[in-house]
Amino acid sequence: MEFTNSLLLWYLENQRELPWRQTRDPYCIWLSEIMLQQTRVAQATPYYLRFLEAFPTVVDLAEASEEQVLKLWQGLGYYSRARNLHHTAKQVAFDYQGQFPTTYHELLKLKGVGAYTAAAIASIAFDEAVAVVDGNVYRVLARFFGVETDIASSAAPKEFSALANTLLDPKRPAQFNQALMEFGAMQCTPKNPQCHQCPLQWSCVAYRDQKVAELPVKTKKTKKTDRYFHYLIVEDPQRKILLEKRTEKGIWHNLYQFPLIETPTPISWKDLQQKIASIWPLETIKSIVEMNKTTILHKLSHQNLYIRFYKISLNKEMEAGVPRESLEDYPFPIVIYNFIKTY
Repeated sequence: MEFTNSLLLWYLENQRELPWRQTRDPYCIWLSEIMLQQTRVAQATPYYLRFLEAFPTVVDLAEASEEQVLKLWQGLGYYSRARNLHHTAKQVAFDYQGQFPTTYHELLKLKGVGAYTAAAIASIAFDEAVAVVDGNVYRVLARFFGVETDIASSAAPKEFSALANTLLDPKRPAQFNQALMEFGAMQCTPKNPQCHQCPLQWSCVAYRDQKVAELPVKTKKTKKTDRYFHYLIVEDPQRKILLEKRTEKGIWHNLYQFPLIETPTPISWKDLQQKIASIWPLETIKSIVEMNKTTILHKLSHQNLYIRFYKISLNKEMEAGVPRESLEDYPFPIVIYNFIKTY
């Protein structure tokens, strides 16, 4: 088909040199695909290289502790990916004797491996003729063929997957899938696509009908929730600092943080002091200092976090706590890690 031939020719001339394209090792491909979910190539690449250096094989990753994995992942966000990554590594290492399944349907049995990731591994590592469908693919196909199905709908994955599979070159599935994703990432971009220099312009419905900005159709995102975090850096005379682990489900599960007071709305300094006094008797507190005068806004996919840090110096030693110089050994959410580095 002319679409496929034009796409593959474009890819041969324009593909980026990326480290995971230099191998057909399913471990490397899987690792890169997990990291690239919700993450730009430029941000994911150094993490990919560091992970391979620390864990050269899936068995090495399986034998690591969760804290080691989370620490190395620190700053990449969407930490459930890291926990699933570790779980899947154990699954492959111990249930599959260190060998990744070689087919799309078997790969789907791995935790954290959905249709897109399974198709990517199966096609790139094992030459299985199965098409990938990610955000880039939705965009390219919706624009070129004028598909107005809402990509957030339950019907979209099946419809776009069927379309992609009719276009797939069965002799070159790895090259086709990477070409389609690359084209969406570099040419047919969400904003300011290179339409006037596009090799597919000749038959692009969206370009012809001046609907490039309207496709793909996607329902509006849900409104973000505002949360107000007040972190308490509690330090005793021995310079030990109190840490706690986020064990509840939700953001930053199993990462470390300072003791937290969360409020549904902004809170006055007086009210915050009263909350602090309900946790630590005032006679044990030497001083309370507000560390950041300007609230830090940390944006997540569905939440806006408004964050402030307060240092509480105690006048007596704590039984718990870790030495200040050991803080960087723990996996923190990046906003806390950056605060530690700065202050």
